[in-house]
Amino acid sequence: MPPRTRGGYTSSAPRRRPTGSERRRRVQLREVEPTADPDSVEHPQHDRDETEEVFEGAPGGPIDRCILRSFDKHIAAKIWLGEDRAPLKLVNHGAKLQLWELDMERSRIYETVHRSGLASLTSCSHRVASRPMLSAFCERWQPETTTFHMSFGEMTITLDDVASILHILVTGSMISFSQPLHVDDANALLVELLGTTDVEASRETEQCRSPSVRLLWLRDHFSTITDASSDDDIGFATRAFLLHLVGCTLFADKSATSVAVVYLELFRDLSMVGSYA
Repeated sequence: MPPRTRGGYTSSAPRRRPTGSERRRRVQLREVEPTADPDSVEHPQHDRDETEEVFEGAPGGPIDRCILRSFDKHIAAKIWLGEDRAPLKLVNHGAKLQLWELDMERSRIYETVHRSGLASLTSCSHRVASRPMLSAFCERWQPETTTFHMSFGEMTITLDDVASILHILVTGSMISFSQPLHVDDANALLVELLGTTDVEASRETEQCRSPSVRLLWLRDHFSTITDASSDDDIGFATRAFLLHLVGCTLFADKSATSVAVVYLELFRDLSMVGSYA
């Protein structure tokens, strides 16, 4: 007798229920996206300028730019895209530091600089530097993550590296400058902490076109002060030397000739300089 099914008798072979693997082969599975809040859905922007250049990535570069937002302007992106780039400008202030050395006639200034913990900076610069090596590090540096993106992973500079290379303190009071210094405030600091006149301070900041002073100006005005000078003049010369020192090392900028006056505030109380990190 033919086997009985729900619909009655049939003359065919017994009906077999398909297995799970067979059902999966017959049915095309689709990934169902969860329902999103209509208010949180990002709609495409149709008003974008059609001429705007959109960076789509580069070989070895990021696919998702949620972290490296400025990667399309990074020097590494220009290299990968085959674009020309300007030559790297290397600035070394080692020669400038040797133009203002503290000899035996300036022992009082040297003692204060030594207590500040910054004396080691006078010998941390090199006249000769490897341009290819520095260029490679610049190409690998990412400002968003403050790390070097190397072929073997990320690498960064630690406080232990700073202490080992520069031999300066990395523990102590933190310093920060949240607000930019106005030119009038810079002139007032020069008069108060360096003993210059209003005319000299204004003339110097006007020449720099910013609240800054030239490194040459500091040397010309204060490098001739010796231990035979008055206590006030020695204090002015000590602050000027420290400002010149950090302007050539820790706080060197692209100008290669000047230093911001805002750092002079750190040397208001010379006895406290050694407590900074």
